Amino acid sequence: MKLGDFARGQGIRLLDLETVDSTNDEARRLIADGERGPLWIVAARQTNGHGRLGRDWKSPPGNLFASLILYDFGDLCVAPQLGFVTGVAAMRALKALRIEAGVALKWPNDLLLDGAKLGGVLLETVMVPTGDVRTPAAPVAIIGIGVNCLSAPDNLPYPARALSVLGPDAPKRESLFAALTDAFVETLAVWRSGEGFLQLRAEWLQYAAGLGAHIRVALAHETIEGRFDTIDATGRLVLTTAMGVRNIEAGDVLIGPRSAMTEALT
Repeated sequence: MKLGDFARGQGIRLLDLETVDSTNDEARRLIADGERGPLWIVAARQTNGHGRLGRDWKSPPGNLFASLILYDFGDLCVAPQLGFVTGVAAMRALKALRIEAGVALKWPNDLLLDGAKLGGVLLETVMVPTGDVRTPAAPVAIIGIGVNCLSAPDNLPYPARALSVLGPDAPKRESLFAALTDAFVETLAVWRSGEGFLQLRAEWLQYAAGLGAHIRVALAHETIEGRFDTIDATGRLVLTTAMGVRNIEAGDVLIGPRSAMTEALT
């Protein structure tokens, strides 16, 4: 595996592993040992991959499993926006590889191909000591991304698809990773620790699945439905329901006809 030329020229580093429990877990261990990045960790195989809320992430060989350690990105309050940075970077990478038709972003952290799950982003933060009595701790971000390149896992409670269904010229994990690392540097420069989020938000909305449509959102203790109007200036989903407008910070979006929607969350 190799970084893109632009990413390498910007001083981004790479740790290429054969097998790891999960790239995010490896990132945590490295941060505990003093690593601050920017460092991409990529593995050919994960034995204990996981997604949001501790959900299992199937990791068959040939797919992309990577995490980025990022320090000095801004205040902890803007860290959730890094998920949108990553989503836009993934779409730019796919576009650079001439993959545009059928790909979309599902709020807040999924990549779709023809409505099925192509990949996901897992964003975590770790607080580390700074040695400054005025600001004794600062966040380090771990940005994990998994993409089904060669195959999509079977026996999942939701549809999944891999890039390989696009034919023999579909990008492999190596080319997707290189393009992603370059695109991430670009989108991070647009975002500028949150100062450029409105510009990034506009691009994210161009790729948004279900925008303007009737959707359902599963929250911790309820499922609500309404029209997906936009995301606001902080990244919250704006849903117009029968009871008024709801601004949602976290949840699982269910897109499609009611009969096709499933409570088996991704």
